[in-house]
Amino acid sequence: MPRILPTGLVRRLAAVLLTALGCLLAAPAISAAQTPSVLLTRVDGTITPVVADHLEDGLRLAERERHAAYVIEMDTPGGLLQSTREIVQEFLASDVPVVVYVTPPGARAASAGAYIAMSAHVAAMAPGTHIGAGTPVTGQGEEASDKVVNDSVAFAVSIAEQRGRSTDFARDMVREGTSVSDREAVRTDVVDLVAPSREALLNELDGRRVVVGPQGERHEVVLHTAGARVVEHDLGFFGEVRQLLASPELAFLFLSIGTLAVIYELATPGMGVGGVIGAVLLVLGFVALSVLPFHVGGLLLLILAGALFAAEVLTPGVGVFAAGGAVSLAFAGILLFRGELGVDPAVLWPTAVVVGGGSVLAGRLAWRARKAPPTTGHEGLLGREAVVQRVDGERGQILLDGAWWAARGRTAPVTEGQHVRVVDLDGLDLIVESAEAAHDGPHTAPEDGS
Repeated sequence: MPRILPTGLVRRLAAVLLTALGCLLAAPAISAAQTPSVLLTRVDGTITPVVADHLEDGLRLAERERHAAYVIEMDTPGGLLQSTREIVQEFLASDVPVVVYVTPPGARAASAGAYIAMSAHVAAMAPGTHIGAGTPVTGQGEEASDKVVNDSVAFAVSIAEQRGRSTDFARDMVREGTSVSDREAVRTDVVDLVAPSREALLNELDGRRVVVGPQGERHEVVLHTAGARVVEHDLGFFGEVRQLLASPELAFLFLSIGTLAVIYELATPGMGVGGVIGAVLLVLGFVALSVLPFHVGGLLLLILAGALFAAEVLTPGVGVFAAGGAVSLAFAGILLFRGELGVDPAVLWPTAVVVGGGSVLAGRLAWRARKAPPTTGHEGLLGREAVVQRVDGERGQILLDGAWWAARGRTAPVTEGQHVRVVDLDGLDLIVESAEAAHDGPHTAPEDGS
């Protein structure tokens, strides 16, 4: 006879097997949860308010999603000092370790890029890159005044002191325009390391201790980045558009063409094409020059869009105002809503088109209503026909639109049963004439009270 296992032993074996199976199934999820991740952003080109906003959004995202580090791969010739200050302030107070990596080979962290790299918790460079040349210049490319230079020197030195980097280099890169290679930067304590690739950088960073947090709340953390999962954080379509709009070349074109369009509209008033184009381009030009912040420029374009849609309804034409309003609304959405509040293109473009088309339709309906014959008031009574129901002296009584009116003949007294037509109004008396005399042929049945 086959041996039968005790019931208790069978239950214990089943429990062990189920536990082992559960562990096997949960292992991938546990492993994925324990795998560290880093948030990666790529900064190419000029440092603008768009880049500043994007890096600040990245810091908030890295904090919220608890990434091990926020890595910025950089290649920049410099940019706006105000945007640079905003980025540096965010980096110095960040609770997430910030790593700036100057890459690929041949890249640079010049001017504004040098300030930003030095403010990171870890600054790294790829072989064949360089950093420095932080002398501020004016909008015309000339060296700034001594006052601005001294302020920039103090700014650079304070960054170097907080991050334990070379204050001599910080001072010289501003006053003398000094720039150094990757190896020289490591040797003189400008950056922390040289890494040939992103993977090598993450491996080098693993186990490094850095101090994070704002002044007075700083604490030490250990980086765990070896084999970390890389999460991309890019500008997106609208961010790329905003960055393109922020270029000085486009600012010059926008202001030049916009001014010319407004002058043309004033010199030869017509359908408003020049005025609409000029207004939109001038706002975009001032935004590109950073004279107007993005949210202010977006608000102005939103107001302009509303005014143009209203103009299309009030003075309908060939749709110039509606088209200009739709363009203005689209740019307003691009400039006004950024970061987590950004509008999806699948929503913005159709909205602009629908609102623009709706204003054209509303304008056409309003125009048709204005051209239609009046149906109320003094004008609405002229030409109406009725039958005189009663006569009292020179006045008769006729029924129009459910109301009784007193009627007097224009040339002769009215008679009961006479078919008359209204030709004028004297106070509350209708002035009428015989309808038969006004018609050569058959007429529609008159309105009467029967």
